[in-house]
Amino acid sequence: MTAETLISALFVFVLATFAGFEVITKVPPTLHTPLMSGANAISGIAVLGALIIAGERDWNVTVILGLIAVVLATINVVGGFLVTDRMLEMFKKKEAKA
Repeated sequence: MTAETLISALFVFVLATFAGFEVITKVPPTLHTPLMSGANAISGIAVLGALIIAGERDWNVTVILGLIAVVLATINVVGGFLVTDRMLEMFKKKEAKA
């Protein structure tokens, strides 16, 4: 990796960090749940990518890391949807008891 490539990658990383921080801090609480659901869908794409990597027949470092990625991304997706469902329950009107 050349110095120019490293500096370019670092520059993009720093810009993405600042832009992401600004976007996240400006999100109102009412939009948090839909954005979280979108982030869970993106994590689902990560699960598919990890499955492709882990699907090889030969066991090597790439397959082991892919397997770990599948497990962690699956936990992230399931946990995220559970939290989203719980948050949506807070917005439902409670029925009056007889």
